[in-house]
Amino acid sequence: MLKPLLVLCLGNEIISDDRFGPEVARRLQEESGEGLGADVIFAPLAGFRLLDLLAGRRAALIVDTIRTGHAAPGTLHEFPAGVLTPSKNLTTSHQISLPTALELGRQLGVELPEVIDVLAVEAHDLETLREEMTAPVQEAMDKALQFVYQWIERNSSKESDHADSN
Repeated sequence: MLKPLLVLCLGNEIISDDRFGPEVARRLQEESGEGLGADVIFAPLAGFRLLDLLAGRRAALIVDTIRTGHAAPGTLHEFPAGVLTPSKNLTTSHQISLPTALELGRQLGVELPEVIDVLAVEAHDLETLREEMTAPVQEAMDKALQFVYQWIERNSSKESDHADSN
């Protein structure tokens, strides 16, 4: 059975800083396992392919890597989906952006989360094939995990409030 909360970690395990999402998923699963209060999924996907993972959830947090060029590598960006979309995994030249996929999904009647937030780390290296992140991105890991735990707690309490009102 699907949990109402989803932490969807995107990325590529063999591209330096793009490994951030997979590493967050691995750490969450190791540290909390089934007791986390949210499903944690690592998916090397983008665009329309995310709709199936998001369908049927009340809230989702997407963890990804981004390169804005306006912040130091390792900086964490937090925003609702659709505000700062372009990242390596949320849109590519061969796929559609996350907001476009979400809008099309809604028009097609897909039951998508009421809340979709994004936590993205500013990348330094998204080109090198290696299974290690750069130091600034690696150093952002603990702060990112803390954010994820707080996001789950905040949205779990909203779930309780929602259940009490029904």
